[in-house]
Amino acid sequence: MSTLTLLGTRLAEPGQEFVYRGEADACEGCPYRDQCLTLTEGRRYRVDAVRENASTLDCGVHDTGVVAVEVVPAGVRANVASSSAYAGSNVSLEGPCPHTDCPSHELCEPQGVEFGEDRRIETVVGDPPHDFCALDRDLTTVEFEAQEE
Repeated sequence: MSTLTLLGTRLAEPGQEFVYRGEADACEGCPYRDQCLTLTEGRRYRVDAVRENASTLDCGVHDTGVVAVEVVPAGVRANVASSSAYAGSNVSLEGPCPHTDCPSHELCEPQGVEFGEDRRIETVVGDPPHDFCALDRDLTTVEFEAQEE
């Protein structure tokens, strides 16, 4: 089910994904707070639709303003231990990785998933983008199910 919210015009494109980071200091006193702060902090969302003929509203956070959009919870692609990589199973991330130059780093530390948080695997994608893991982890890329509101 989609949720109506306000989103910066630069992100307001169908299919665009983002992680909601919560209220910013500039939100204090904003007349649009009740329409804007409607999502769950730390959760990943995908823009489902931009409201037609929606006005662009001034915003203290987004320099080009905000518009009304419909968003849905989005799945998260991640690397998990190969021994646990089965569709339908619940797993958590392997842990932090200091190797930020690795092509898999964003999958080992994906936005929208916390370390120690169990997530259900929707599909197994396959081999991760790296040739070898500097931490000697045997990893498989998966897609976690979207977390419903």
